[in-house]
Amino acid sequence: MNRIGLLFLSTVFILSCSPDASKLVQNGNAGGALGTSYSIIYLSNGKQDFEKEIDSVFAVINKSLSTYLPDSDISKINQGDTTVVVDKMFREVFELSQEVNRMTDGYFDPTVGVLVNAWGFGPSPSIKMDSTVVDSLLAFVGLEKVDLTESNRVKKENPNIYLDFNAIAKGYAIDRLAAFLDEKEISDYLIEVGGELVGKGENRIKGKPWVVGIDDPQIEEGRRLKILMQLKDRALASSGNYRKFRIDSITGKKYVHTIDPKSGFTKNGSTLGTTVLANTCGEADAYATAFMAMDLQDALALLAAQKELDAYIVYLDEAGEAQEFMTEGFKDLVMNPNG
Repeated sequence: MNRIGLLFLSTVFILSCSPDASKLVQNGNAGGALGTSYSIIYLSNGKQDFEKEIDSVFAVINKSLSTYLPDSDISKINQGDTTVVVDKMFREVFELSQEVNRMTDGYFDPTVGVLVNAWGFGPSPSIKMDSTVVDSLLAFVGLEKVDLTESNRVKKENPNIYLDFNAIAKGYAIDRLAAFLDEKEISDYLIEVGGELVGKGENRIKGKPWVVGIDDPQIEEGRRLKILMQLKDRALASSGNYRKFRIDSITGKKYVHTIDPKSGFTKNGSTLGTTVLANTCGEADAYATAFMAMDLQDALALLAAQKELDAYIVYLDEAGEAQEFMTEGFKDLVMNPNG
């Protein structure tokens, strides 16, 4: 969620074509879903159109996880309905959230939704915030205060706890779409939803890898390409504060959308943007969000310990100059735009 910006690109290095590439057809579906846009490219032996099935995946995810739909399961739970029996998707997102919450020492926390709303970045109107209000709202923050029972009902310590999976739901939606294409025995595809991606195989028709571009997080208006990279059999998600923020009409103070679940305040830190590579897009989405809330050194320490993650982080040094950090695995995928 809240990504730096990821683009499809066609100017890439030529690779050798596989023997049966001439039989393949490039198919595509695009449209709007989950409050954003999506684009899916996939290769198959003949023309195919999975629009109805894709729409069905988005509909099920919305019904389960959208805080913007008043009749969704999560909205009913947030409104105090304790009778809701959640589906498999909700459980999978909840359990993945617990895992990332544990690995990030609580910096990824879907219960931060009460603060997201209060600061004016959710479906509810913002309220006047000060340290007293923040302290009172922090009583409702903490994923350990929520349990999912064996009967698939959500149990909250306090009814005012507000669950918000928007920082992981788009990534999870991509994982479900990827699983669908896998079931259809599609071996080469590129899925993008709201700037988050999964790439599998390559574009064997053109004999080229799937390539995406990452935007420069220092450009607040318009877009400027920062780097190109290959994406094969991995998921990619980005997060940044440069485009999603609000300005107080009275004080002129800038409030970024990243909320620190420890302090309860918006986190306008030295990290400008993060891009994370992971085995699933749900993981990439969640970790990218967490790294924006964490102090830079804590994020780097986590990356050093979690070898299955790779990342690219743009940050400001003590002199206010923009610097870049890349894990070795990320560096291996970055391409020279000049060929």
